[in-house]
This record gives sequence, C-alpha cells and structure tokens, in this order.
Amino acid sequence: MNDISQLIKNTSFSPALVRIAEKVEAGHRITEEDGLLLFEEAPLGYLGTLANYIREKKHGDATYFNRNFHMEPTNICLYTCTFCSYSRLIKKREEGWEYSIEDMMKIVRSFDDKPVTEVHIVGGVLPQYDVKFYVELFKAIKAHRPDLHVKALTPVEYHYIFKKDKISYLEGMKLMKEAGLDSMPGGGAEIFHPEIRDQIAGGKCSGDQWLEIHEIWHNLGGRSNATMLYGHIENYSHRIHHLECLRSLQDRTGGFQTFIPLKFRNKDNQMSHISESTVIEDLRNYAISRIYLDNFDHIKAYWPMISREIAQLSLSYGVDDLDGTIDDTTKIYSMAGAEEQNPALSTEDLVKLIRTVGRRPIERDTLYNVIQDYTDVVFESDREFKGYLSLPVV
Repeated sequence: MNDISQLIKNTSFSPALVRIAEKVEAGHRITEEDGLLLFEEAPLGYLGTLANYIREKKHGDATYFNRNFHMEPTNICLYTCTFCSYSRLIKKREEGWEYSIEDMMKIVRSFDDKPVTEVHIVGGVLPQYDVKFYVELFKAIKAHRPDLHVKALTPVEYHYIFKKDKISYLEGMKLMKEAGLDSMPGGGAEIFHPEIRDQIAGGKCSGDQWLEIHEIWHNLGGRSNATMLYGHIENYSHRIHHLECLRSLQDRTGGFQTFIPLKFRNKDNQMSHISESTVIEDLRNYAISRIYLDNFDHIKAYWPMISREIAQLSLSYGVDDLDGTIDDTTKIYSMAGAEEQNPALSTEDLVKLIRTVGRRPIERDTLYNVIQDYTDVVFESDREFKGYLSLPVV
C-alpha cells in the first residue's frame, strides 16, 4: 500500500480531501476548486504526501542543479514595483550600477576557465538597454563562448524594448533568437490577476502580455520557466488563478520547463509592513504547486531565497530542482533580505546538500539534459574524512 492509499483510508480527512487524493493517485487533474480547497483546508503532511508521490513518480529521487552565473545589467529602473528592494529610481541612479556591454563581457570572460553551462541575465528597465543593446550583447556572448546557454530577460524587459522600437512581440522575439537567446527565465510574472498586479507592479506588462510573450517564444521553438511571487497582499484565489493561467498555456504549447515559487521578502521596500510567509506556508505552496501543475515537469526551489535548510526540506514537498551553483553575482534577492546574503555554492557543497536528505544529485544543463550523475562521486574531502576516521586511537 502506498502513502496515498493510506491517506484515502484515513477517516480524519474530509470526503473532499479524500477525493483529491484519489485523483492524484489515479493521475487525474485537479480543478481550480480543488486547488483552492487544498490551500484553505489541507494539512501540511497530507500535501507533502501527495506532492512527493507526484515528484517521485516523475523523477524518483533525482534532484537537479546546474552550474550557472548571473549578470544584472542594471538595478536602475523606470518602474516602481512596491515589492522590489533591488531597483533604484533614475533620480537615485548614483545608488546603483549601469553596465556596458564590455562590462558584462568582462564578467563572462571571468568564467572562461570554469565549467559553467548557463548565464542568467535579468535587470532593471532603462531606455539605453534597448533591442540593439541586447542583440549586440547576445551576439558578443555567443561569439566568445558559443556553448554558453543564454537565458535572458523577462517579458517585462521585452515588452518595454519592443514597444520602444515599435516592433511586434513576434518580430522582437525572432530578433532575440537570431542574436543568440536560448531560453527565457520565469521572472516578472509576480501575480497575474489584475486586482493584485495593478497594486504591486502597475505600469509593467500585464499578466496577459507576460503570457503572450512566453507563448510566442514557445511557438518559435523556445523553452522558458515561470514564477509566482507569493506571500504579500494576494489571497489563495489569486494564487490558483495564476497557476491556472500557467497550466492552460502549458496545455497549448508545452514550452515551460520549470515553475519556481518566489517568496516575498519585506526588507527595504514599500511593502515592508507586510509579514513574510512562514516556513510551513512556503512548503504548502511548493506542494500545491506540484499537485496543480500536472503538465510541468519540474518544480524549483531557489535556495538563496529560502535558505539551504528549507531548500532541503522542500525536496519532500514536490521540489526536484535547486537551481544552480549561481556564484555570488546576483543581488536581486540578497537586497530584499533573502536568507543567503552571498549566494554561492560549490558543486561539491550542492551535491552534499542534496545527498544529505537522501536524494540523487544530477547536474543538468538548462534544458535538463543530464551532464553528470553525482550519486556515487567521491570528493577529496570524503577521502580525507574517511582517512581521519581510520586513524588509530592512541
């Protein structure tokens, strides 16, 4: 008898929760009403059982990571999102940075002797960072290191630069692809429902425009990720609406690879008065995301945001990906009060983080091709530790 069968026989759960468990065991899709009920009534242990069942059905104990680094062209931004601790207004640009293409190529070249497979590029929105700028940047990266996967820019940035250049989304995305764009990250999604989006991210692309740009990219053969910023002024119905929008688009295109729930952090922003979600709520959100997004292959926990320890816990609540080694080049979340203020892990550290909780560490590339299975890899520190244990007692 599997764990879900035991849930179904547990008379302490309501008939509605038992029916949801039966759907999950049978591989059937849950409804929006089911999803809302999970947020409102389901206990953490119940959610973890369902989410882990799905996770292990899809991936077994495999837990994925990649070797990547981040580049952030600027933190100066035209927009004033109330949740953002990262950006600075143009009138305060002395508090920020604005990189040239050469500045960013210096960062790229600094990784020439390292086995990274991906560069992740997102940043603020400014007029000088236009279509021409990003076309030149992507071409320069590819000319220097053709094998480096360029995962770059969100619909927030694309919407602005295409509108500024008076070109359609389709024309713009074709230009980006020709320049060397390989995939899109999932940022800028925030919450799709206009009731909330207009309050926390007014002026940026709408939820519908975010989805449209991803759909165009998918139809061009591209892959992308998706996110949701949770734990602020939204309610559970807004989260389910967000997940349903993603699931519906994935039904049409199949272009999403990974969903990443992003925890709202309240340091140094206009929403600092709002309490952050608890660890229990974070784990519940991961689990419900895994249960609801049945057509997404992967659920990712961004470990610098929630801490290494909570990331380890999340692997029992539907998560199968911990992002990457990252280096310490990203400031977006550390400036918002993330748990990891200098987010960098060596490959060995990340592998051991995964092994400690009984999962198999698998290094992947951006498109989830397996680069190396680290399940049985022995590191030098392992040998040193074993040698220490074998020393005679005197």
